[in-house]
Amino acid sequence: MLRLLLPMSCLLFMATATSLVAEERPKAEIISVEMISDDAPHSAFTDLIRFQENWFCVFREGKAHVSPDGALQVLKSHDGNVWQSVARLTSPKADLRDAKITRTPDGKLMLCGAGALHQPAEARHQSMIWYSDDGTNWSDPIAIGPPDYWIWRITWHEGKAYGVGYHTVQPRETQLFVSEDGRSFEKLGKPFSIDGFSNEASLVFHADGTALCVVRRDGDPRDAQLGTSVPPYTDWQWKSLGQYIGGPALKQLPDGGHIVAGRRLNGPAKTVLWQLDPNTAELSELAVLPSGGDTSYPGFVLHDDMLWMSYYSSHEGKTRIYLAKIKLPAPE
Repeated sequence: MLRLLLPMSCLLFMATATSLVAEERPKAEIISVEMISDDAPHSAFTDLIRFQENWFCVFREGKAHVSPDGALQVLKSHDGNVWQSVARLTSPKADLRDAKITRTPDGKLMLCGAGALHQPAEARHQSMIWYSDDGTNWSDPIAIGPPDYWIWRITWHEGKAYGVGYHTVQPRETQLFVSEDGRSFEKLGKPFSIDGFSNEASLVFHADGTALCVVRRDGDPRDAQLGTSVPPYTDWQWKSLGQYIGGPALKQLPDGGHIVAGRRLNGPAKTVLWQLDPNTAELSELAVLPSGGDTSYPGFVLHDDMLWMSYYSSHEGKTRIYLAKIKLPAPE
C-alpha cells in the first residue's frame, strides 16, 4: 500500500483551513433596502408589525434627534411598497419618543412610547400607551408606570404585558414591569443586578415560560447583557454579549433560533443583524445593513419566509426610515 507522507507545514495548513471552514457560518442575504419615509428633518426609533393583512411602521418625527416637537408617526402599507401616513400622535406637554408597537391578546394594536416632558414639570419622563382597533384611529394617551421610568418595549405573554423600564434619573436602575390589563403596570421583582447604566431592552418568552432579555448598557463597561429567567421572573441570570447593542430588538425564530439587531459601535456606527446562541451568549454577525452615523432601533417581522426589518439611518444625509427584506440562512 502506498502511503503519502506530507510535510508538517502542509498538515498545519490543512488543519487551519479545516478550522476556518468549521468556524465560517452562513450569512443572511439582504434582498432589498428601500427608504420609506424622509418627510421630517429627523426620523428615527422604528418598529414594525403586520396587522389585519397590512403593514404598519411606527417611528418618531421631529426637528432633531432631541427636540420638543417629537411626534409618533404611523405609516400603513398593504403591499410593503407604497406607504401612507394614517396617524400622527402628538403631545403639547412632551417630546414623544421611541415608538414600539404590538398586538394585544384581544386583537388590538398597542403603541407604546415615552414623553420627554417639557420643563418645568414634576418629572422628566412619562411612559405612555395608545390603543387602536385598526391602526388609524387611536385612543388618548394612557400614562403607565411611575414617572421617570421609561418602559421601552412591551411584550405580551400568557395574557400579561411585560416591559423593562429604566429609571431616567438617579438611582440609575432597570426594572421589569408587568400588567394584568395592559393599562396598569407594576414593578415585578427587584431591579436588575447589572452594573453601569442599563436601559433599552427587548424580551422574548419561550413556550416553556423561559424569558430572555437583551439589555443595552452604556458607560464603562458598555457591553450588552443577556438575561435569563423563569416564572415568576423575579430572579435573572446575566451574561455579557461582548458587544455594544443600541436600540436592541430580539426575536425567536420558528426553528427555535434567535436573532438580535441594533447599533454596533466597534468601528463606524452600523445597524447590524446577529444570530444569538442563548446558551453561550455568543453573537454571530449575519448582516450589516446600509447604515451609518445616527442609526439603529430596528423592528422586524417574519413573513413569507423573509425577515422584514425597519430601521433608521443618516448614511444618506439626514435621518430616514428604511425597510429591508432579508433572507435568513437555513437552520444548521
